[in-house]
Amino acid sequence: MIFYIKYQGKPEDILVAVQWGYEIGLAPLQALQNISVINGKPSVYGDAAMALVQSSPVCEDVEEYFEDEGTPNPVAVCIAKRKGRKPVTAKFSVDDAKRANLWGKQGPWTQYPKRMMQMRARGFALRDAFPDVLKGLITAEEAMDYPVEAIAAPRDITPADVAPAVEVLEAIETPKGDFHIMQPDGNIYSSHMTADEWIEAYGVLLKKIMSSSKLNDERRTEKIAALAEANKPITENFDTFAKIKIRAELAKAGVNQHPKQEASPSNPDTEPNEPIF
Repeated sequence: MIFYIKYQGKPEDILVAVQWGYEIGLAPLQALQNISVINGKPSVYGDAAMALVQSSPVCEDVEEYFEDEGTPNPVAVCIAKRKGRKPVTAKFSVDDAKRANLWGKQGPWTQYPKRMMQMRARGFALRDAFPDVLKGLITAEEAMDYPVEAIAAPRDITPADVAPAVEVLEAIETPKGDFHIMQPDGNIYSSHMTADEWIEAYGVLLKKIMSSSKLNDERRTEKIAALAEANKPITENFDTFAKIKIRAELAKAGVNQHPKQEASPSNPDTEPNEPIF
């Protein structure tokens, strides 16, 4: 199917899309078709957002039209009506598009400017009136307009001085912060300033365990489970998107997918005898 092309070579994006589809009520194939991961963030296409809202029992009506057509500054209008609430009205004009440096931008804003204005007004109105239905997702049409440079590039936080043959997980030098990766023995492995930094470091740790030549499949599973249990008080407080990112790191590390094999014989002259934790 053509829409799967955007997910080729991106298993973590597939996981994010399917998980978010589950959160908002889309079946897996519907999620892959209607959710797009843009600049690392999930978003839903405007038509799918409308379908989700209109199928919700709390939706009374959604009205869309244009004001001042035929003038230099037409305005797209969306009125979202929720049962028992005042209608929410959102507008997006040509002047708004110009201020956001969207008017005349190469791509859909040049080819279908009226449609793009409609999607922008729709996204604002639906998110304000039905945040519980869309779970905070923005429209893909809006996400595409965000500059790529505004998204922080992934950083390699693997310690540069760790030799490949060394399998001991030693504490790494990281900034002090409130987000700690805990070892099963109760000691802090590393500390981080944000949840995203914590998740990146956790992913590096998972890969280190999964690539250890001294552990067989059963021992790897035990180590991963012990690590997860030790960090449960932290991960339980993460929001839904952060939890999805952790699942993506598990998938990338090959957790539960690692081939069964016996541990490689240790060479006492080249490998330390210390356990991984």
